[in-house]
Amino acid sequence: MKLLDEFKTFAMKGNMIDMAVGIIIGGAFGKIISSIVSDILMPPIGLLLGGVNFTDLKVVMKAATETVPAVTWNYGSFIQALIDFLIIAFSVFLIIKAMNSAKKKEEAAPAPPPAPSKEETLLSEIRDLLKK
Repeated sequence: MKLLDEFKTFAMKGNMIDMAVGIIIGGAFGKIISSIVSDILMPPIGLLLGGVNFTDLKVVMKAATETVPAVTWNYGSFIQALIDFLIIAFSVFLIIKAMNSAKKKEEAAPAPPPAPSKEETLLSEIRDLLKK
């Protein structure tokens, strides 16, 4: 039972939950970016390059036979994955940059001075009375 309790404490820590949410959101974000690249960006680029579909680019290393499929080097899929990565990395960079600038603005704003304690208030009143 002790091991189960320790695991429950570990799994319910705030950082663990935040990380799980981040991983789930990140996976969904990756799918969205992959779709943007493959379905929206790459077709016009392929059209500009002569109607080429990057995922179809490959070098046949060994032709197919009746029983064995062709051995191919699919460099077009690599180009597609590389473009996906660059767009995702740039998007994450922009998000982190925005977060950092928001943090700097919070740090730059001066914190209000702390409220005086009861003793300080009483001492200020005594000082003011002595001045009169």
